[in-house]
Amino acid sequence: MLSEQSLLLIDMVSRVGSFTAAANKLHKVPSAVSYAVKQVEDELGTELFQRHHRSVSLTPAGEHFVKQARAILTNIELMKDDTKRVANGWQPTLSIALDNIVRADKISVLIADFYRHFTNVELIIRIEVFNGVWESIANGRSDIAIGATTAIPVGGDYHFKDMGEIEWAFIVGKKHPLADVHRPLTDDELRQYPSICLEDTSREIPKRMTWLLENQRRLVVPDWIRAINCFREGLGIGYMPMHFADAFIRSGDLLSKEIERAKATSPCCLAWNGANMSPAMSWVLDYLGDSKKLYDDWLH
Repeated sequence: MLSEQSLLLIDMVSRVGSFTAAANKLHKVPSAVSYAVKQVEDELGTELFQRHHRSVSLTPAGEHFVKQARAILTNIELMKDDTKRVANGWQPTLSIALDNIVRADKISVLIADFYRHFTNVELIIRIEVFNGVWESIANGRSDIAIGATTAIPVGGDYHFKDMGEIEWAFIVGKKHPLADVHRPLTDDELRQYPSICLEDTSREIPKRMTWLLENQRRLVVPDWIRAINCFREGLGIGYMPMHFADAFIRSGDLLSKEIERAKATSPCCLAWNGANMSPAMSWVLDYLGDSKKLYDDWLH
């Protein structure tokens, strides 16, 4: 029967390339290592190693086995560590996903306040974009999502709190060819310029785009700071959240334009997986407050 010890032994042989070298590392005799490997191979019904005169090399099946064995060994170590931490009073980690659409200045405040209350809990902050937020909470990477928009996972013990609506501003730079047009812009006028977009971080859920017309080129950026720089340089056009754009519009660095088919406001929410409720999660949800506080802190 496969055991942690047999997985470790196979892994060691694959690393050093011989039974003798593995025996030296494991403080065993070579015959014991060779016999243990043969037992695993007999149980699997396939050879994991090709035997050479003084060395061994992995077969294709062996390469697959070792890859899987290393993943299992890593998970075993994580399980041991988590069990020890729980026994010593440590709690599981709490992971929070924030959509890139929320204000970043509140993140460090949240982290500092959290660690003042929980010195024995690991807090993980993830920055996601659009459906990447939902995917993060749906597949268990995150327990709480701040600033989730539009899509909602199907199934699961998910809970939601309204954060208000995101207003969008259609932006061009002050030196852009469209800067001097003072009427609603048509799709045909807009299509010739690249749309400045953030890349949705989802891997499995279909991706969403900030704004894109048919047959229009994209200029994909990682965050709104880079988007602002591109707008200012006149490299493209597109939408960005009003709470990011407002200061630049008021300063005259960016211009807000009307377009014939305007983007609607986006409902935004706080979401969490109720199945993962813990004292740390409960504290964070209470700390984040009601809908008005969520809007004022993260979207205003």
